Amino acid sequence: MILLTGATGFVGLAISERIVKDGVHDIRAVVRRPESRLSPCIDKVVVPDISLNVDWVNIFEYVEVVIHAAARVHVMADKAANPLDEFRRVNVQGTLNLARQAAAAGVRRFVFISSVKVNGEATQPGRPFTADDAPAPLDAYGISKMEAEQGLREIAAQTGMELVIIRPPLVYGPGVRANFSAMMRWLRRGVPLPLGAIHNQRSLVALDNLVDLIVTCLTHPAAANQTFLVSDGEDVSTTELLRRMGRAMNRPARLVPVPAGWLEQAAALVGKRDMAQRLCGSLQVDIHKTRQLLGWKPPLSLDQGLKKAAQGLAP
Repeated sequence: MILLTGATGFVGLAISERIVKDGVHDIRAVVRRPESRLSPCIDKVVVPDISLNVDWVNIFEYVEVVIHAAARVHVMADKAANPLDEFRRVNVQGTLNLARQAAAAGVRRFVFISSVKVNGEATQPGRPFTADDAPAPLDAYGISKMEAEQGLREIAAQTGMELVIIRPPLVYGPGVRANFSAMMRWLRRGVPLPLGAIHNQRSLVALDNLVDLIVTCLTHPAAANQTFLVSDGEDVSTTELLRRMGRAMNRPARLVPVPAGWLEQAAALVGKRDMAQRLCGSLQVDIHKTRQLLGWKPPLSLDQGLKKAAQGLAP
């Protein structure tokens, strides 16, 4: 039996669909409210708020593996009085409470969906992050994920429960939201974008590729007590990404070649420095360890992933 938290989220829903489709494991899904989009064959458990006070004891019956995908996610305009405290309440305290009770109940393996933000926010071109780099998170979300990882490793060492940590970069696919969805909509409408001269390098991961790695880590012996980075295996500039996004949508990408430095200066003037960094800066991950240790490779190419994301874009 697999216990999946965050089962109705962007990643969690895809995990549940894949597990049901494979038919190898039974699945128990943790949901925040009784109504959900999950398959009727999934055993559902309502937990409104994953926090330090949740009693998981009865929920672990027959569970061998936990996939912990629930989290307080990174938000662009956080209105919490103390964002780091709120991230810690869910992402650290809630995670470690779940893991301690899982270990006490005899759960064999705990798969934690973390974030590349534990590594940091940017890389120099040609110098990607690796899974074994020293953590260097900069924002509250990344710090909370790092602290959760540290606490989980302590629990695993003390109890013998196997731990797998997966750090994805930007995840895209059908139903993706935020900036990725906005860019696809701009391209579909033929909006000219000042992003035709960006020479950065960024790693992305298609939703199907991330889910495939998660499923691989459920049982692979070599995954135990390891940290993995994941991507599509091909890094692209923002300019190239938009061009290939346009091809996936059968739309021309109308890109104006504005120098990256100009964009960054303009963004700073209007308080959008972080957005400019994501569009113009580099963030690459090295998945050599993931490939070598697990014999894993991304099932979808970048172009195939973009095609699926385009097909899932709402009208």
